[in-house]
Amino acid sequence: MRRSSGATDKIKAQELHDRLKAQAWREVQLGAIPRHTWDEAGLRWIEERNFKASIGKDMTELAWLQSYFSGKYLDEFNRAYISEVLEIKRQETSGANANRYLALVRSILNACVVWGWLENPPKLSPYKEPRRRIRWLTSDEARRLLAELPQHLRDMVEFSLATGLRQANVALLSWNQVDLHRRVAWIHPDQAKARKAIGVPLNETAVSVIRRQIGRHPIFIFTYKDRPVRQTNTKAWKKALARAGIQDFRWHDLRHTWASWHVQSGTSLSRLQEMGGWESVEMVRRYAHLAPEHLAEDSAKIDTLLKAVTAHGTNTSQSAFGSSSNAG
Repeated sequence: MRRSSGATDKIKAQELHDRLKAQAWREVQLGAIPRHTWDEAGLRWIEERNFKASIGKDMTELAWLQSYFSGKYLDEFNRAYISEVLEIKRQETSGANANRYLALVRSILNACVVWGWLENPPKLSPYKEPRRRIRWLTSDEARRLLAELPQHLRDMVEFSLATGLRQANVALLSWNQVDLHRRVAWIHPDQAKARKAIGVPLNETAVSVIRRQIGRHPIFIFTYKDRPVRQTNTKAWKKALARAGIQDFRWHDLRHTWASWHVQSGTSLSRLQEMGGWESVEMVRRYAHLAPEHLAEDSAKIDTLLKAVTAHGTNTSQSAFGSSSNAG
């Protein structure tokens, strides 16, 4: 039995040796691309992008993909197989969520082309996503929500509504990032999503919230039971929303609320972009429809012509806009 097992092992070892030797010959003589696995690609991709603010989310998504892609060679990936896996994620969650995974797969495979590990990545089409409206709180909704929150979450919500900062930036804000005398705070580049420093002006509400935290913790401003509040999507948050009668609302929508209130109060999109730390003005254009007043002057330019049309009928309208009797 031992001899048989040993013989089998020797045969397998010889087969492996022959395959590797043949592969090496193809790589040297024919210029073939060395074969690499998805696991190797994922590891290198993570190492090269470890600076990303969202690397934790990427690693979570990679962990799910590993259950389907682990051990698979890159040249075995095709559109049909990837689509089959992404369809599983779509059925588990939604098309929008599956598209996040698709973007990650596409990014890794494109990187493999740059590394010389893959010739042509398969073309992947995203799922259609419904356009979601921007969810923001009215002043009445905000009052109801604040009244239902436990104090530590209420403080964080107030500060978020006052500054527009993202949840992670509020949760991990430290005392050495705040100057109450100058009424400013700052987010370091490695803490910002766009990897650019953000200067945060502190209004009266923001300053008042920070002052309430003095003496509670030596490092972090917002804490619960002497620890920073890293998780906000808690039972307390969900129950407060329910009691306040607020539906379809996430913590990140506090940032939408801050931006929406600013636009409705007359803050320009360029100023909003600077305050919010967005990389481009396109990111803030989604709020422009909330304050169409800045177009009022242009809208009024045709008032004289419209008044002439509505007051005197068709003949005057032809005179005002130019007669079309000679047309044709």
